[in-house]
Amino acid sequence: MPTHSETRDLPYSAQQMYDLVADVARYPEFLPWTAAARIRETREEGAQIVLLADLVISFKVFRERFGSRVTLTPEAHRIDTEYLDGPFRKMVSNWVFEDAGPGACKVQFHVDFEFRNKLLQTTASVFFNEAMQRVVRAFETRARDLYGPPTE
Repeated sequence: MPTHSETRDLPYSAQQMYDLVADVARYPEFLPWTAAARIRETREEGAQIVLLADLVISFKVFRERFGSRVTLTPEAHRIDTEYLDGPFRKMVSNWVFEDAGPGACKVQFHVDFEFRNKLLQTTASVFFNEAMQRVVRAFETRARDLYGPPTE
């Protein structure tokens, strides 16, 4: 199964980055290969907010919808995603945002997935790390678009 982990120091607060990643409905505006997003349900579970979300991923002839459970933990600046239904056998990801001084944060991202279809799995494995790096860069670019360029 492909996995990808990354840690980045960014010139935005943990709250800003958390808010950006938690806004799943806006992913089609900036996230590569994301054709559509829909929040089916939002509910509070104690200190957490749980979203049931559908994303439509489109790449060349491949177009698939998948459902996921997104657990937002605002106090800890943590976002965990679990696969519910669609083309995957397994898909989990998590984001953790930690303040690292005034106007800066450390972002940790991890994803682990496996497609049900062996051909898709083989194809995804070839491009996986490059694709994940592109996704992380898309979030960085979105932060710059929303919050402005880093201040020196």
